[in-house]
Amino acid sequence: MLDVVRLRVLVAVARKGSLTAAAKELHYSQPSVSHHLARLEAETGARLIQRAGRGIRLTEAGRLLAERAAEIIGRLDDTAEELAAHVGLRTGRARLAAFPSALGTFVPKAATLLAGRHPDLRLHLTETEPPEALRLLRAGRVDVAVVFRYDDTAPEDNGITMIHLLDDPGYLVSSAPTDGELTQHADSSWMVGCDRCRSHLLDICEKAGFAPQITFASDDIVAVQALVAAGLGLTMLPGLALRAYRHPGVEVAEIAGSTRHVYAAVYGDPPHPPATEALLKALHESL
Repeated sequence: MLDVVRLRVLVAVARKGSLTAAAKELHYSQPSVSHHLARLEAETGARLIQRAGRGIRLTEAGRLLAERAAEIIGRLDDTAEELAAHVGLRTGRARLAAFPSALGTFVPKAATLLAGRHPDLRLHLTETEPPEALRLLRAGRVDVAVVFRYDDTAPEDNGITMIHLLDDPGYLVSSAPTDGELTQHADSSWMVGCDRCRSHLLDICEKAGFAPQITFASDDIVAVQALVAAGLGLTMLPGLALRAYRHPGVEVAEIAGSTRHVYAAVYGDPPHPPATEALLKALHESL
């Protein structure tokens, strides 16, 4: 059986990139870190680190083990926190990761509902896009991840349960009135946001028979809408983003076939810890 302390050492080395920095983080001596790594290599029968100039780097086996160890340790720490809060929702925490337009619309209402029902429950919020949110969830660093997908038939991540929250239509945003028909704008300049939104725009434009001329990329919906209002191009934004902020100088029209699907992702099957269940209930009621 692998030793958890040694796994923590490996994770720290992977995160910090050196034995000295890992030792400082863990409050160990450097020889102690080296000893734990040597023992872990003996336990696994695999070489986990190698010298690189004056420093070290993880081997392929070391990177694989460090990634899995981070998930395992996250789960252990999360379980310890739940056990410490075994008295229920009078104490404890709920940790939520969500993308920006969710944080700008329904998440604040959910936070208010949660605080009103469980005033001693601490809510920790993290802003991040879906891929990183799911990584945090798998590693046990958040309890719920609010994510979106454009393809609602995509398979679920291993060990993760997706709970549908809402369907969020996409809108064509321009400086002049539009009916949302993309083919009319085949020669226009386009602005895009996150990688997933960019890929989705490319997909729906391809289905419409053209490749968009992308001239600007930014996740800042305020800046993008200001540029659109100034006549510098078009963009596509989901409904939640327009609920969070809409520039007075833009016109919008729903785009057929551009809906994204918003989920609350949790790790494992129900029943979930009381704090997680309370957060999920608040999210549903906030919509």
